[in-house]
Amino acid sequence: MGSAVAVRSDYSAAALRQLARRCGDADQVRRLLALAQILDGRSRCEAARTAGVTLQIVRDRVLRFNAGGPDGLATRKAPGKASLLNDTHRARLAAAVEAGPIPAVHGVVRWRLVDLAQLLWDEFGVSVTRFTLGRELRALGYRKLSARPRHRGQKPEDITDFKKPFATRLAGIRRHFPPGTPIEVWWQNEARIGQQTELTRRWARIGTRPSAPKDQRRASAWIFGAICPAEGKGAGIVMPRCNSAAMNRHLQEIAVHVAPGAQAVLILDQAGWHHSAELIVPDNITLMPLPPRCPELNPVENLWQFMRDNWLSNRIFQNYDDIVDHCCHAWNKLVEQPYRIMSIGLRQWHMGHSQRSLV
Repeated sequence: MGSAVAVRSDYSAAALRQLARRCGDADQVRRLLALAQILDGRSRCEAARTAGVTLQIVRDRVLRFNAGGPDGLATRKAPGKASLLNDTHRARLAAAVEAGPIPAVHGVVRWRLVDLAQLLWDEFGVSVTRFTLGRELRALGYRKLSARPRHRGQKPEDITDFKKPFATRLAGIRRHFPPGTPIEVWWQNEARIGQQTELTRRWARIGTRPSAPKDQRRASAWIFGAICPAEGKGAGIVMPRCNSAAMNRHLQEIAVHVAPGAQAVLILDQAGWHHSAELIVPDNITLMPLPPRCPELNPVENLWQFMRDNWLSNRIFQNYDDIVDHCCHAWNKLVEQPYRIMSIGLRQWHMGHSQRSLV
C-alpha cells in the first residue's frame, strides 16, 4: 500500500483557517478546512469524514494544494466541449463584419447569423449554429446596433472638416458678443410623422412572427425640434408643413428657451427653409450650418429614432388632429426627461465645447 502524499509545509493550519474565513467560495472553504485538519496532525480518514468525501478526493485536493497553494483549491469551471472555431475563423468573422456584405455576391445588404454561418462553411467547411455564432460574435465585442443615417452623396472629409475647427468656430462667434456672455449650443431638425408609421422591433416568443397595425392613409404633420444637450433642454413645435413661416415660428420658440443673457448657436442642416431670405433670426440666436449631406452629425436624428421606436410607431392615427396630439405628447414627454436629451444628444467631439460659458 502506497504512503500518503505529504502536504506542503509553507502554510500552517491557522493560516488556512484564516484564509477560509475571508474566502467567498463555499466549496473552497470546505477544502481549506479539510487541509487544515491534516496540517493539525489528524488522519486523512478523519479529514475525508469531516468533508463528506472519499480518500481519493482528499488525495486529489492535497495534490492541488501542493501544486497551487490555496488558489489551487478554488472551484474551477468544467472545460466543456472544445470550441469549433479557432483564431483564424474568428479573425475572418471580424473582417467580414467590419467590411459588410457585398449585395451582388452575398445576396444581402446586412449580415444575418445564418449568412455568416454559411460563409464559414463555404470557406472553412466548419458548421456552427446561429446560437454558437451569436455567442462568438458577442465575445468578439460585436452587437446588433442601430445604424446612423448617412447620405449617399456625402464626402468623407466633410465630417472631419466640421469637427476639427468646431471649437475655433465657436470662439469666433463668441468674440462678437460682450465678454462673459454664456454660449448655448443647440441642434435643430424636423421629422415627418404620418399615418404610414414605421414598424419597429418588438419582443416576442422565438419562432413567432409578431404583427402590428399598418395604415395606408397619408395624413401627416412635422415636428420641428431643437435640443441643447449640455443643458438637457429642448424646444419644439408641430406644424402642418415645412417652410420659412414654420421655421420662423420655431426660431421664436427656441429663443424663449435660451437662458436670459445667453447666446444660442443653433446648428442645423442646409434645408432651403433654414436659410431662406424670409427667415427672421432672433437676436439671441446665431445660425451655424452643417456640411451638406451629413445627417449623422446631428444628434436630433437619433432623437427622432428614439421617439419613433418608443412612442410613435406601431399605431394607427385616426386623422391629422390625432397625429398632432401624439406628436405633442411625445415631444413633451421627451423634454420632461433632460437626462434622456443629454444621453442621446451629447457627442464626445463637442462635449468640451458645449458648456454654457465659453471663455
